[in-house]
Amino acid sequence: MKAGGNYRLVVLISGSGSNLQAIIDQTGVALPIEIAAVISNRPGVRGLERAQQAGIESRVLDHKAFAERESYDLALADLIDGYRPDLVVLAGFMRILTPAFIQRFAGRLLNIHPSLLPKFRGLHTHQRAIDAGELEHGASVHFVTEELDGGPLILQARVPLLPGDDAERLAARVLTQEHLIYPQVIAWMAAGRLCMKQGAAFLDDKMLSRPLMFDQLESAQR
Repeated sequence: MKAGGNYRLVVLISGSGSNLQAIIDQTGVALPIEIAAVISNRPGVRGLERAQQAGIESRVLDHKAFAERESYDLALADLIDGYRPDLVVLAGFMRILTPAFIQRFAGRLLNIHPSLLPKFRGLHTHQRAIDAGELEHGASVHFVTEELDGGPLILQARVPLLPGDDAERLAARVLTQEHLIYPQVIAWMAAGRLCMKQGAAFLDDKMLSRPLMFDQLESAQR
């Protein structure tokens, strides 16, 4: 944790905010952090209610009010900077970010994606995994770079595909794992153990040549 106070987060959302809730639930327990603000690009979403119920400042910056993606991202970046965050967390933020935005927060920008990256970048990952006949699926936490869902991988959780799975059932099981791995990665960042440099993720000064697997972390801690 940085000297002089709690590690400050700004969380960006577009919808229900279930990963936001997982972070809120761990704040002050396993996470020595302060959520400075929750910002949504859509009004009226459940994630804003979650923030308000937790006493966290919430803001809406509606992308529909901006003619260009670049002007929206500039306004969003300025809004975020007003909260002096150490880390910006994408928690179901359904926007493709511009290079200028990503460069502004380089090394301080995390995302969680519902697949075992590099498989199934983009949308509709659960149905795509089923259609491809995959034996396992999962979720990945990574640093954000200009390559869509292509930044350095940090931590993944595996979920087996079961007979009769549909996208909804599979998504629910993956989401359960997301709620475990995202707070873990944020804890590493807050403790100063994790960083991005030279285009790679480093944990405890060791480059992650491949992502860590959550089930292996759990086994090592037993």
